[in-house]
Amino acid sequence: MGLQDTMRALADPTRREILQMLKKKELSAGEIGERFEMSGAAVSKHLAILKSAELIRSRREGKFIYYELNASVLEEVLLWISEIRKEDLG
Repeated sequence: MGLQDTMRALADPTRREILQMLKKKELSAGEIGERFEMSGAAVSKHLAILKSAELIRSRREGKFIYYELNASVLEEVLLWISEIRKEDLG
């Protein structure tokens, strides 16, 4: 996925909140959904966008899907922002 898709995924406050939750620990889709006042389908759509942007990873365990943060993509974004900032200051 490209940087544009990553930035688009990060632009939504709900998706940023999901990333904050996953920063602490791996969570199931149900655990994530419990924290929002929206349908399960809406939560699934947010998770799919984050996964498509490679910001999260998932694994299936029985009938549950667990999600975790993919910090390496976030590190790449931060590095890119840092380089832009250096150019602006330099």
